[in-house]
Amino acid sequence: MAENNFLLNIITPEDVFYSGEARTVVVRTVSGDVGLMKNHAPYVAPLGIGKLEIIADGKKRYAVISQGYVKCDKSGVQILTDTAEWAENIDVTRAESAKNRAESRLASKEANVDRLRAEVALQKAIQRINISELK
Repeated sequence: MAENNFLLNIITPEDVFYSGEARTVVVRTVSGDVGLMKNHAPYVAPLGIGKLEIIADGKKRYAVISQGYVKCDKSGVQILTDTAEWAENIDVTRAESAKNRAESRLASKEANVDRLRAEVALQKAIQRINISELK
């Protein structure tokens, strides 16, 4: 392992999204973005919906994540997230459709609309659209 690198594992319910060395990771928590590097103080935080940036081998990669936890300790950084998707794999048409559906639900006056679910869907769609531009 390179001198300034640490082990980064990103795990979703479906699979191991990423496992390897990284120099830096910036992750969206419910309190805002947090940058983590080798020898960071022990840290645990709940994740928000947003951008994940990994710097490894001198290159930046971007993904969108949604909810979960980040843990940093002497062994490295572990991210457990509900979903993770690389910027280059985002289907923008699908994300736009999801955004439109969520906005429509939120604009609806029907009592049976789950507003919280629609708001989360809208946040996810907006983040997917924004991050898709970082390819």
